[in-house]
Amino acid sequence: MPRRSIDVEGFGHENPIPAASRIGPLLVTSVIAPFDPGTRNVPADPEAQVRNLFTHMGTILAEAGAGFGDVAKITFFVDDLALRSVINGPWTEHFPDPGSRPARHTQLAPGAGDAVVRCDVLAYVER
Repeated sequence: MPRRSIDVEGFGHENPIPAASRIGPLLVTSVIAPFDPGTRNVPADPEAQVRNLFTHMGTILAEAGAGFGDVAKITFFVDDLALRSVINGPWTEHFPDPGSRPARHTQLAPGAGDAVVRCDVLAYVER
């Protein structure tokens, strides 16, 4: 199956890598940064950063023909494990059914610049 790069207008990396890559039903994102949409500005508020991550996830998933229901796992990279509580609100909004949530891993990983949280996504898209 051919690989297809997923690029999203207003959300790009400085290096020559796509926002995500899809091979058949497998969709994997590159690291998603908490930039304000359409900019490279990182809000100071961790809650705003997490909201931005979910906004970018939704945009990338849509561009790949997927949705939050196709997500199998999200890995969050955080400066402080206490940020798990900040992630939990948007997490339960996007995945309200406890019987149908993706796997999640929160890993302590010092950030870049002002970003205190980043993530990547693994999805399986049957359509």
